[in-house]
Amino acid sequence: MFSLPLLRHTDVPARVTENFILSGYRFPNYSLRQCLASAFRPTNETGNFWTHFLPIFIFTFHFQEVFGWEGAPTPSDPFFYPFWNYLLGVCCLLLASSLAHLLNSMSLIIREICFFVDYGTISAYTVGSSLAYYYYIHPRAGLPPLETGARNVSWLASSLSSSSSSSSSSVSSWLPEFQMFFDRFYVPCSCLVAIICVLACCNTRQRWRTYRYAIRTLVFLLPFFVSSTPIFYRLLSPCPYPSSSASSAAASTTACYFYRHCFWLVVSALFNISKVPERLCPGAFDIWGHSHQWFHCCTFLSILDELHMIKAEIRALFLHPTLVLPPAVPAQLPGPGLLTTYGIMVFLQVCIASIIAWFSWEAYGIYAPQQKQLKQQSLHKKVQ
Repeated sequence: MFSLPLLRHTDVPARVTENFILSGYRFPNYSLRQCLASAFRPTNETGNFWTHFLPIFIFTFHFQEVFGWEGAPTPSDPFFYPFWNYLLGVCCLLLASSLAHLLNSMSLIIREICFFVDYGTISAYTVGSSLAYYYYIHPRAGLPPLETGARNVSWLASSLSSSSSSSSSSVSSWLPEFQMFFDRFYVPCSCLVAIICVLACCNTRQRWRTYRYAIRTLVFLLPFFVSSTPIFYRLLSPCPYPSSSASSAAASTTACYFYRHCFWLVVSALFNISKVPERLCPGAFDIWGHSHQWFHCCTFLSILDELHMIKAEIRALFLHPTLVLPPAVPAQLPGPGLLTTYGIMVFLQVCIASIIAWFSWEAYGIYAPQQKQLKQQSLHKKVQ
């Protein structure tokens, strides 16, 4: 099982090679068992697998902390539907990415399908993030009606009245321009952009290969800007909570986490486009330390900071379970439901699966003859 030799870039099909990676390749005829075993063998994909597989457990650990907070609803409460969708988006992204790097040596066709699925889960993750932003960071977001008690109600009324004079005028000037976009178009736009990203990235594997890394990186800037609209709004508008409240203290970290999230995204993009450090010393980083491994690490750090940002907003809502903006603003959003969270994700997954099936069929037509030839060559070598 471990005896299959690793090959140089000159010994495998050009389709399998990566720029400036000269050795550590697996020939694209591995069995499933051999692919799984290669996770414990130093190939040029081993680091790519572990840098997105291990983070699944780190992310899940930080995710579940929310349910132990004081005042948190039960995990099955509809309030957490967007949060669970976010978890599914992140975990599917990390799992699909790690398995794509582990299983892509089974055949040229399976290699293409693996990365089509990888691109699809990235897009699904962006929509999962958008749902979390929509229900927790949206300008009119808030907890669904909860039994807060008379003491809470009186405190909220007094705190809101004290803060409304200072912020309602500036908020009123902001919200009308964006209310229709946030309420009606934000989530549909996120879904549409996600589908466009899948189409573009899948095309880079068949048509736009010369600039494929730059295109894939730039394409995913678009969903970032669309999904992050509620955060831009939050950062550019006055703090929605009374300055002396616990909610204000909890939400004050949002900006810090968002800036760190952006920083890690920029660093990951630089690694993905520049191909540093292997560009500087081809062959020296074939197994460990090449740019794609650093790209994986930075993207996960960006996701982790995004999770902390969402958790900060959720904590602020727990501490201040009413409108995020003063009373002059229209009533809060309807609470999340099955159709508006899981329903959206299921619909998106059906669309993405259709796109993947289409490109996979094209890949089969392109690579089936070549894969058959490679199989015959492999059998001929074994006979010799």
